[in-house]
Amino acid sequence: MTLRFVGIDPNTGGDGSPTVWVEEETADLVIQGEEADDLLRAQVGGTQWVAGHDTGIPPHETVIRIPARMVPILREACDDAERRAGLRDDAEDR
Repeated sequence: MTLRFVGIDPNTGGDGSPTVWVEEETADLVIQGEEADDLLRAQVGGTQWVAGHDTGIPPHETVIRIPARMVPILREACDDAERRAGLRDDAEDR
């Protein structure tokens, strides 16, 4: 697995750092962030966001929080992932 580093929280200190990568082979986003607190996990896991879809957070998933100041970094990662997955024509960037 090869990760392409996209960016890190610009306000990070040295003891934790929300970070975004794109996995080059699959074009998946890989995100490191602050683990959601109990209240946020309860809200996410206890709400039926899509009719007919189970509630709860499966054991193999988690909820993370990414600071809003990282939106430009996430946008860059999404654009890169779209191009790598063939979901976007590079002409759209011109």
